[in-house]
Amino acid sequence: MNIDFETEIKQHLDMLRTLQKPSGVFTASAFDVPTGYDKAWLRDIYFIVLSFLEVGEIAVVKKATRALLTVFVKHEGKIDWAIQNKPQEAWQYIHSRFHPETFEEYWEEWGNSQNDAVGEVLNLITTLELMGHSIIETEADRRMTQKIVDYLVNLEYWHDDDNGIWEENMEVHASSIGSVVAALRKANEVEWLEVPDHAIERGEHALRALLPRESVSKFCDLALMTLIYPFAVVDEAQTQEILRNVEYHLVKEKGVIRYKTDRYYNNNIDGYSEEAEWCFGHSWLAIIYAERGEKEKAYYWLRKAKGDVTPAGHVPELYFSHTEVPNENTPLGWAESMYVIALEKVRQLEATAT
Repeated sequence: MNIDFETEIKQHLDMLRTLQKPSGVFTASAFDVPTGYDKAWLRDIYFIVLSFLEVGEIAVVKKATRALLTVFVKHEGKIDWAIQNKPQEAWQYIHSRFHPETFEEYWEEWGNSQNDAVGEVLNLITTLELMGHSIIETEADRRMTQKIVDYLVNLEYWHDDDNGIWEENMEVHASSIGSVVAALRKANEVEWLEVPDHAIERGEHALRALLPRESVSKFCDLALMTLIYPFAVVDEAQTQEILRNVEYHLVKEKGVIRYKTDRYYNNNIDGYSEEAEWCFGHSWLAIIYAERGEKEKAYYWLRKAKGDVTPAGHVPELYFSHTEVPNENTPLGWAESMYVIALEKVRQLEATAT
């Protein structure tokens, strides 16, 4: 491939570093964007630090994860309440969006019930624990991590309506279930954490029952890709079905639409048929095919992802349908990170093949 892997990886990691606050968390996009993406999201931080984890910059991952644990400690009273009293309203859940310096939650309505994001924080904490790079420093840290487990189990996440990865409809989402299943599997390997026997099994059963759908309202959805990477909670047949559906229904020239009739940055005045094309979709496909060892497909999708990079060297959140015009959330931290991961995984694949 005509890609200077080392140079591009460094360039885009450096771009990500510009989004990091002294607290250790990353904002979703640049500090000065007018869209609200100068705030921090649990989910975006998870996907951003995956790139640093991929290239072995563990110190960055630990600092961000430590900050995320601190966010939960700050809102421990809310978690304690939710463990004793199952939340019924979105504001009673742990919010996935918070101030990047004070760690205060934003209280305006924003689809605040997002079980996948909480699962991702638990996933990071337990991943580092199992790698021997623990961020757990005190007994209070252990108690807080156990409370995250208890919170998810008490929600009965396997049939709990949430706003999901796109912060939209309240319904049961396969990607939310998959995030928590992946996190609880890892938590179950940590000797000082207690995961009820039924918690993982019920999640796995619910996931099998819902697939290949993302939810009752969404048949094919880009969110289903999380079940393959990074969560790895689907079998080979399910993986192939997800990939087949995404590639057939959702792939476009400058990215992958989230789902059909998506109205977010829709280019059509009636809000239909011209869905925005999300750049990290191409990188996501490259990552998955690289992990599968399918070299030609991995190269193909990486070339598509490289074509989504702006002349200024940024990876946008999305392009308006059938245009070369990105939206204001450029660079998007999550998209930059997925491109880095795609570059690194294809570079590794190429090194193995030679």
